[in-house]
Amino acid sequence: MSESYSFEDYIAWDRLPHMWCAGCGHGITLKGIAMALADLQIPPHKALIASGIGCSGRAGDYVTFNRFQGTHGRTLAFATGINAACPDLKIIAFLGDGDCYAIGINHLIHAARRNLNVAVIIGNNRNYGMTGGQFSPTTPQNTITSTSRYGKPEPEIDMCSVVAEAGASFVARTTVYHTVELFSFIKKAINTQGLSFVEVLSPCPTYFGRYNNLGNAVDMFRTLKEKTLPLKDYEKLPHEEKEKFFWHGIKVQRERVDFITEYNNYAKRLQANKGGEMS
Repeated sequence: MSESYSFEDYIAWDRLPHMWCAGCGHGITLKGIAMALADLQIPPHKALIASGIGCSGRAGDYVTFNRFQGTHGRTLAFATGINAACPDLKIIAFLGDGDCYAIGINHLIHAARRNLNVAVIIGNNRNYGMTGGQFSPTTPQNTITSTSRYGKPEPEIDMCSVVAEAGASFVARTTVYHTVELFSFIKKAINTQGLSFVEVLSPCPTYFGRYNNLGNAVDMFRTLKEKTLPLKDYEKLPHEEKEKFFWHGIKVQRERVDFITEYNNYAKRLQANKGGEMS
């Protein structure tokens, strides 16, 4: 009889409580990852969580399965090597907006272009939460951070659109308020061949919320509830109204051959040609 797994089997309970601030959504996202692995019945030794630098980088401290922590912005470069060496591993990259969208943006774009077989889960709290609340590429224009005391002059970047255009197999966005959808999207992402991308909007009461007078953690969760629309409804809004809301839903879901499978197909062709000139 095969062994059955529940989400508790993926969490390192002896290392709790975690170090994330009260009201941070990263713990909810990590539970969603554990629940998805359990629902798919993926053995812990067949799963790996890869993280970078930032608040989300601590996720690997709280799991029982394989973990890898890379240098700032380079997690997906390392994940490429891990995927090539261990193609049977289910790799989940749990990254932050500051880590993955700034110094790591080139790796994300190329991972999507190659269709690397990795589920990328982004905890987007719209600032550099661990290092003092500096603005990130997804910090909205005119908002206050520790490095934009009179408002951020730059517009934010829509990484869901960037990753979709780059070629990812699955692109979705949700929030830590929409927990059932969060679990569903992470499960779809892990089960997708090729690069899957789920952006998870998450509060940062300690810095972003405090600097912008957004209230406490409960208030910020309420905002996620009231200001987030299904994608189909969001797309019907006039352009000027869209700035007042976020969207959630599935943006892209398509079938593409993943990078390692494509690479192996080329290797087989070369081998069949015995090292000769490829046709």
